[in-house]
Amino acid sequence: MTVQDAPTGIDAFAAAWEAWHQHRDSALAHEHGFLAVTGLYWPDAEPRRFPGAPGSWSTGDEGVTVALGEGEELVVDGTAVRGRHTFGVIPERGGVTAVWGDAVIEIAKRGGHHVIRPRHPEHPLRTGFTGTPAYAPDPRWVVSGTYTPFPEPRPTTVGASVEGLQHVYDAPGRIRFRVDGRTLGLTAFNGSAPGSLMVLFTDATSGVTTYAANRALRIDAPGPDGTVVLDFNRATNLPCAYTDFATCPLPPGENRLPVAIEAGERIPHERKPIAR
Repeated sequence: MTVQDAPTGIDAFAAAWEAWHQHRDSALAHEHGFLAVTGLYWPDAEPRRFPGAPGSWSTGDEGVTVALGEGEELVVDGTAVRGRHTFGVIPERGGVTAVWGDAVIEIAKRGGHHVIRPRHPEHPLRTGFTGTPAYAPDPRWVVSGTYTPFPEPRPTTVGASVEGLQHVYDAPGRIRFRVDGRTLGLTAFNGSAPGSLMVLFTDATSGVTTYAANRALRIDAPGPDGTVVLDFNRATNLPCAYTDFATCPLPPGENRLPVAIEAGERIPHERKPIAR
């Protein structure tokens, strides 16, 4: 390798981003990923059948119950079940799955309500998926910030992509950072890894080149002095950007940034053409 051929820091940055981006799209296009969801259904006390799922579904004090008909079968935790089966109490934002042939039936709880979502690998949204548009990675959008925890986690109610639904998250603190000479702030929620954070936000690109309702950014745990790194190149769409069968949370009002964050994932092809 010559000196001219040696990878630069920019090359390594772009390569790491590209690997991340491809991993994101691969997970999204998994045979039972969100692009495979064929419906969003809300069971109640009256048993009902839902398209794309076997049996009659209801919910009550015991949680979600399915009554399978003659010849119908689900596989739950590796065991075939027939007749009546109760899935038990499901915590908020929790969920379980049952296998039905090559499909998976998701049973979950969102905004205090149980939901049923069949996931079929042959769903056209999944089979026609060609990848998520995104801004080219740019180190300019890797921004340092300062995380300040609240004295106590702050319960924060936000809307959802489904009208009338609400989500409640405990916000542990707030992040301040600067973009183009402006000091900005974002209320943070807990991330999936211990100590990590997640922010939901919109900005001046929302509804123009990026999805109108929300984007998400995952942030590693703050340093001992509260320092965090916000890599907006890795700002992601939530499932509701691709499908109407999602219940994604919306950002809290204070997370609507007045600047254009021209980084990260853009409006999916599945929604509308990208603005030029």
